[in-house]
Formats: sequence, C-alpha cells, structure tokens
Amino acid sequence: MDGHDSEDPKQSTADMTAFVQNLLQQMQSRFQTMSDSIVTKIDDMGNRINELEQSINDLRAEIGVEGSPSPTAPAKPIDEEESNKEEGSA
Repeated sequence: MDGHDSEDPKQSTADMTAFVQNLLQQMQSRFQTMSDSIVTKIDDMGNRINELEQSINDLRAEIGVEGSPSPTAPAKPIDEEESNKEEGSA
C-alpha cells in the first residue's frame, strides 16, 4: 500500500496540472472570442460614424451650406438685428 500511496499524490498532482491547463486554455479561448467581438463592434461603429458623417456632408451640400459657419454662428447676427429693433423702438 505504501507504494500505491506514493503514486497517488503524483497522479493527483498530474491530474490537477492537466485540469488547470485545460481551464486556462478555455479561459484564453473565451477571452480571445470576446476580444474579437469587441474589436468587430468598434470597427462597425467606426464605419457607421463615417457613413453618418458623409450623409451629413451630403445633406449640407444639397442645401447649399457647404463652407458656411456652424449652426451656432448665425445666432449672433440675429441678436444684433433684435438689438437694433429695440434701439429703434426706444
């Protein structure tokens, strides 16, 4: 029995080592799958943003505002017109 008992811990250690290696391989595989999925989704979002940006530029070109200032810039001249009206009425 002593000979059998001395083999059992070695076998147990080998089994545990194989189990841990298998577990690590499974974890690595799952991590790689998730990583690939995330990269794919980021690439898709980048493509959608590029398409949206192109659509916005196309729409701006259609309505003839290409090269004009941003939408917040026209607010200042409108304010100047309103202040002129107020001065004229005072």
